[in-house]
Parts: sequence; C-alpha cells; structure tokens
Amino acid sequence: MTKHQFKHQNKVELLCPAGSLETLKIAVLYGADAVYIGGDHYSLRAKAKNFTPEEMAEGIRFAHENGVLVYVTANIFAHDDDFNGMADYFRSLEAMGADALIIADPGVFSVAREAVPNMEIHISTQANNTNAQSALFWANLGAERIVTARELSFEEIKKIHDKLPKGVVIESFVHGAMCMSYSGRCLLSNYMASRDANRGECAQPCRWKYHVVEETRPGEYMPIEETERGTYIYNSRDLCMIEFISELIQAGVYSFKIEGRMKTPLYVATVTKAYRDAIDTYLKDPALYEAQKAKFYEEVGKASHREFTSGFYEHKPTSQDQTYTHNSYVRNYDFSGMIVGYDKATQTVTVEQRRKFSVGETVEILRPQGDVLSFVIDEMWNEAGESIESAPHPKQLVTFKVPEQVPVPSILRKWGNK
Repeated sequence: MTKHQFKHQNKVELLCPAGSLETLKIAVLYGADAVYIGGDHYSLRAKAKNFTPEEMAEGIRFAHENGVLVYVTANIFAHDDDFNGMADYFRSLEAMGADALIIADPGVFSVAREAVPNMEIHISTQANNTNAQSALFWANLGAERIVTARELSFEEIKKIHDKLPKGVVIESFVHGAMCMSYSGRCLLSNYMASRDANRGECAQPCRWKYHVVEETRPGEYMPIEETERGTYIYNSRDLCMIEFISELIQAGVYSFKIEGRMKTPLYVATVTKAYRDAIDTYLKDPALYEAQKAKFYEEVGKASHREFTSGFYEHKPTSQDQTYTHNSYVRNYDFSGMIVGYDKATQTVTVEQRRKFSVGETVEILRPQGDVLSFVIDEMWNEAGESIESAPHPKQLVTFKVPEQVPVPSILRKWGNK
C-alpha cells in the first residue's frame, strides 16, 4: 500500500488526529500507525492550530523516523478562488514526503490527480460515501481509500468492502465527536453565524441550547422536548467503539480513525494508547480482549468526552444517543503537564506545567508503553532548585521524584474531581 514500513505489523491501521506538531509527536509515540494533519489551507479544521510548512516538514520527518504515515487533509468544498495555488500546495506536500491527501470535492480531486499523480488520495467522509456504487466511482478514478460516511452500520460497511477492488481499503471513524448533520455537511453554522462549516469554520451550533418562541409572545420559552427550560436538541453523544474491535474488522474496516484535531495532548495520548492496547490485545488473543473490554473502556473514558454512543454501527440512533440536558464534557482527569526530562541518577522528572498541581497530591504518569504510574508527590523544586509547595504557573518547569523510570516525553495527569 505505501512506501513506508508500518510501526505495527497489524491487520488494521490506527489513525490518530494531530492538530499541532506537539500532538503529532504524542500520537506517534503513544501508538498510532498513521496520523492525519491539516495545513494552513483547504482543511476542515480552520480553528485548529494546524501546521506551518516548516512544522509539517518536521512532523513528517518525525513520523517517518518512527515508522508512522502522515495524511494531509484537503477536504473543503472549494469555491473557485480556493483553487489558486492549490496545485503548487499539493506538490509541496509531495516534496515533504506526505503519504496521502484526504479529499472530498471532485474538483480538488482532479487538481490533485494532475498535480501529484503518484500520491495516494483518500476520499473523505465529507463525500458522503454511503453505498458501494459511490465507493466504486471514486475507486475507478484512482482513489486508494474510502472513508465511509458515519451513517452506516456494520452490515452496510461490509457490503461496500466486499465490492471494492483489491487494494482499495475502508477507513471508518471509531471514536470522537459526532456531527448532527449528514457526514458533517452542515449549513447551520453558515446560516446562524456566517461561518462556513464546509470550509473549515464551523461554530458548532449543534451544541447550542434551543427554545421554541412564538412570534407574538417574545420571552415566553416553550418546551421542545425534555425540559421547559430548553434542550440541546442536536447534541450527539461521542462515538466510542473500543468494545467493537472484532465487529469492525469483520465488517472490513482497515483503518480505525479517531476524531480530534482540536484535542489536547492528554486526550490524544489517552485515546491512542487505549485503542493501541485494545487492538493489539485482540489481534494477539481475542479471548483476552473480550475479558479486558471493561478495562479498555474505562481507560478511554479518562479522556475528556461527552457520554458515549456506538453511533449508527448497531442501529439507527435513538433518543438514547443524544444528550438533551447539557453540552458539557465528562472530565475525570486534568492535563497537568508534559514530562520533558528524566534524570536516572536522582530518579527525578522535569515537568512543563499545563495545570496546577501540588505537593501531597496523587498524580499519574501516562507512559507510551506499559502501565500507568500512580504516586504521591512528596516534594517539588523549581528551576532554581528551591523547594515549592505547588506549580501554579503555565509552562512552569518543576522537578520531583518518581518511583520508576519514565520515558520522555510522557504525560502527567491528575484526577480532576478531588
């Protein structure tokens, strides 16, 4: 399929989000087989940090050095002005070594095919691939991968898989936020906030709270459904398929895609490692995977998330797959810092603070491999070597002892509800 060697010789690919160079490196180190990123142009996550050309080149180098592939999003629905410079942009990505483009628009596809004929093209979920005929249409044009629409069941994905020619694979979302509109093609943001979701500027009006108001009775809020105080009628739960590895593989899904280019390094590390461990366990010993499902589910739930759903995979969503009363997240753990140094002689780590933590608190270090390391901080020092009681300042560098060796980088997290 590709010119690069996979880090994990598996039957499936774990594809993880990278909204910045930092999260790309985290995804790579915590077990991704491939990452998807966006540049300054043509991406549907305009609010993400995204990558400058220099960062993109560095990220691709880092990924390839670790046997991980890099796919670049170019999945906007383009207007005529968007095509200015597009061919040159694609050629620059090819020169950097990007492994594939993710595209939805037929016009963008045609430009890419002419400008970089040797690059893989993956057809985005935005292209609404809900049937075998549309998948075959793209495959016959030379696409190497079809990203299925999110509105498909296991059975429907299997039907598409069975009709695709050899060498064309299926990628499906397995985890993360769900959009209330058909495969993300939403007009609400454009209409209500003048921000075009199909060009990367979604204001997420599906997460807003709504009431019904009769025109001649301003200020009188009428119930829509669950509550007379209003309801989040479009607010989907988050997708989580970590308990369905077997079903996904049997349906023909090759690439397991995690949503989240707007997410923190803690989120990316937690979810990537949980799915890595679940996939590896299943491929090695399906019975052991079945026995440990609850553990994998618990671990992935430690990342900030909405309540979970299996989306359309098992059945059409019902009222149980929406959250009507609030649009808040379940946040069990805080992202406390990045481990940026380890001194074997003194058994201490240096942490770049991201959220306040203090002496006497129980913290956890999420390592790329192995179990989570949990312990109490007994003493802590600042950069001057002075003893301190807490680390309240963003990006503050502090040092403390750890009971075991810690690889760099690793993630420091803290139970947030204590």
